Amino acid sequence: MNDPEVRQLRYFVAVAEELHFGRAADRLGMAQPPLSRAIRDLERQLGVTLFERTTRQVRLTGAGEILLRDARTALEAVTAAAHRARHAGSASPRLRIALKADIDGGLLPQILDAYSTDPAALPPELVLGGFGAQPQALREGLADVALALLPIDDRGLDSEPLLTEPVLVAMAATDPLAARTRLCLADLAGRDLPTGAPADDGRTAPSPAGATRAVSNLSEIFSLVETGSIVFFAPASVARRNPRPGVAYRPVSDLPHSTLVVAWPQEARSPAVAAFVRAACAIAVAAQAETPLRSTMADRSSDSP
Repeated sequence: MNDPEVRQLRYFVAVAEELHFGRAADRLGMAQPPLSRAIRDLERQLGVTLFERTTRQVRLTGAGEILLRDARTALEAVTAAAHRARHAGSASPRLRIALKADIDGGLLPQILDAYSTDPAALPPELVLGGFGAQPQALREGLADVALALLPIDDRGLDSEPLLTEPVLVAMAATDPLAARTRLCLADLAGRDLPTGAPADDGRTAPSPAGATRAVSNLSEIFSLVETGSIVFFAPASVARRNPRPGVAYRPVSDLPHSTLVVAWPQEARSPAVAAFVRAACAIAVAAQAETPLRSTMADRSSDSP
């Protein structure tokens, strides 16, 4: 029995995700009849039924659900292999560092300085992306190492925690709650996060920065905060680096702390990746010695309008 080809897996994943042959065909840029034939050929090749088809719906079978999970992993690996091979063959290889702008705990400049002194260091290249995009960039071979906030999808990745810090709520300086020095989630009833989720919903609070996928950057977020349209959960380091007269930062007693990690693919063997991780961990240890100062600064920022 022959193993499935990459093309067959791409076809299968499209149908499995759309659960509709017509939409899957449109997504793949092909006609529906050859797609249907390709899926039937794959089922014959594997000797199993992957989809239950009726005139009204298409559903995955148990075998189909298992293949979908593994096919996604296989396709990610193929894509990553191509990206990594192109990068490795570059005339001037670089260390690609994935992160969300301003979400580095304020550590990136020091990390880069320490990293640059390592004999294994390559020139760094920042790969900027949205909240939560960094793990996928690693899996797809678009980045070599990443800085990200927990929780992350850590499939196929290793990571080390760097910095844990309080999370503050950013609100309009004119908000009546800004007159208070400390809040709890219940106090934020009636206010929304950038996604439109309620700020007092305990299910969304644990991912402070990760809950902002609907807005593309911090400038947009803070502009909306200043108008009173939304509130925003910001790690203390983000608050320190973004003082604004129209924004007040306040501690939220029942909001979990934010943890920054450095992450990399489990199969990584690059000396440059190892050098960056060593530098990041060393700088994080040094930063922990400044924790009392950082806490004082966070409290000070939360008391200013």
